[in-house]
Amino acid sequence: MDEKQKKEYQEYVKQVTPTHNLWLQMLKAFLVGGTICVIGQVILNTCAGMGLDKEASGGWSALILILLSVLLTGFNIYPSIVKWGGAGALVPITGFANSVAAPAIEFKKEGQVFGVGCKIFTIAGPVILFGIFTSWVLGGLYWLGGLMGWF
Repeated sequence: MDEKQKKEYQEYVKQVTPTHNLWLQMLKAFLVGGTICVIGQVILNTCAGMGLDKEASGGWSALILILLSVLLTGFNIYPSIVKWGGAGALVPITGFANSVAAPAIEFKKEGQVFGVGCKIFTIAGPVILFGIFTSWVLGGLYWLGGLMGWF
């Protein structure tokens, strides 16, 4: 590759490489994540207003947010929210629900076992695996600490 080709290639790379405004991305993430949190708080307050205790209200809030996320993923709306809001849509519990539902929808055509069954935890699987493993290790340490009188 001669110098002219290298220079042309570098110019091409510069043209096709997307540029991002960090402050605008953070603002969008804040707005989307904040909106999700406000919706969750409205659900929480509504449940509490109906006479549910704090724990039951929190459970219903999480359940409804997950349901909304999966429905929006199924109607192909949540990916647009993620594209616009970035981490603001991916970090809350709704993003986790989306990461489970999206592969299931995508691989549905391959069948229930080899499509949905095998691919449903493609993205969320490592999170679940390491979350369960870490809780098992910490539970074992807590149990040992109890036997030794530390807790």
